[in-house]
Formats: sequence, C-alpha cells, structure tokens
Amino acid sequence: MLHTEKSRGDVSKGYWQRLLVPVCLIVLVLIVPAWGADKAKDEDTLKNAARVLSKMLSDKNVPADVLAEANCIIVLPSVKKFGFGIGGSGGRGPMTCRGGKDFSGQWSAPAMYSLSGASVGFQVGGSATDFVLLIMSQKGVDAVLKGSKTKLGSDATAAAGPSGATRAGTMQGSDVLTYADASGLFAGTSLGGSTLEPDQDANKRLYGKEITAKEIVLQNAVKTTPGGKDLVSLLNAKVAKHKT
Repeated sequence: MLHTEKSRGDVSKGYWQRLLVPVCLIVLVLIVPAWGADKAKDEDTLKNAARVLSKMLSDKNVPADVLAEANCIIVLPSVKKFGFGIGGSGGRGPMTCRGGKDFSGQWSAPAMYSLSGASVGFQVGGSATDFVLLIMSQKGVDAVLKGSKTKLGSDATAAAGPSGATRAGTMQGSDVLTYADASGLFAGTSLGGSTLEPDQDANKRLYGKEITAKEIVLQNAVKTTPGGKDLVSLLNAKVAKHKT
C-alpha cells in the first residue's frame, strides 16, 4: 500500500514539474516585451498597426462597410500565443475612436492597449496573430474605456467579425467584433475570455504625461504622435463617414 501511494505521489509530482516548464515559458513571453518597452518601440507598434489594418482592408479580411459602422477600433499586431496543453496570449496595440457627437467625426489620436489571456485545451505549437477589434456599441466603448481591465465575453460581448452572408446575424447584439490574420500553428484563436486594459506606461511615454485612454480618444486631449499618423490618416481616408 505504501509503495502504491509513493508511486502515485511520484507520478503527480512529475506531472506538475512537466507542466511548470510551459507555464514559465508563457510568463516569459508575456513579460519580456514589457521589460524592453520604450517610446521608439511604442511608435513602431503604432506604425505596425497601420500596416496590419491596411493589409486586412486590402485583403477584405475586414469589410470596409462593417468598419464604417464601428465607433472605435483596436489593432493588435502580432499577438503571441503559445500552447502545450495550457495556452496563453499577449500583445498590445492602439485604440482610436471617432470624435464628435454620436461618433460622427474624424478619428482620434491613438491610445495604447494591452491584451492578455489564457485558455486550456488541446493546443500545440505557437502563432503570431494580427487582430482587429471593432467596437460597435456604446456599451462596448464604455466597457473598454472604464479605466481598468475589460474581459471580452462578459464585460463586453464579443463575436467573430462577420463577412458576406453571415454579417447581419453576427453583428446583432455584439459589442465587439474580432477579425484575425494568423500565421503559425495554433488550434483555436478566439479572444473570448481575454482581457483588455489601457497600457498607461506606453501612453505616458507617447504623450509625455499621465493621461487616460478616455482623455486621448474621446476628449481630444493630445495630438497624434508621428508613429500614429499613418493609422489615423488611413482610417480618415478609408472610412471617414460613420455609417449608422
């Protein structure tokens, strides 16, 4: 009996030791970019976001007519996901909103946001995925700009972005629509359960002062930095008019 219990204990200990390695790798993947953050990298992220959105619009991965109905947009270039039985994700990118009453004006200077999340299930390999999140409702805008963490799927309903025949049914009642352009091997790229929050350190670096995401995207408190001009110009050129 004692021998059997000891064997079971050894098996359990071995399992947790094997599990610890991928968990540590995931933690390192998520925190290393934060250690290396500086304003130049923030500006590069803004420029990359413009390239991602331009490509996804050109490829029609993001339908222009759906984007025309959005109040705000978040572009997350190269979100990293890794999985070995347990998975994690991490990335960051800019959010910009239409200005004016009822989001009828031009697009604002961008505020930086970070994305984090974890999922459990059969996952293998790693991927880098570009995400575009369209915030369609006032509820979604309020949830993302509340100044703390926003959990997709509970604080704001989230659905895969529609195209073609799927459009009407998917858009109805969705606060956030998600589009992805993935590369690499990964089983499951849903953002359901992931968390968005303002990257306050990056926003301070970009604009030289403590400032909230709400002040940036709704109150016109700052001017767009050089890195963000391509993104804002692209949006104003492609979807200048808000379609309601």
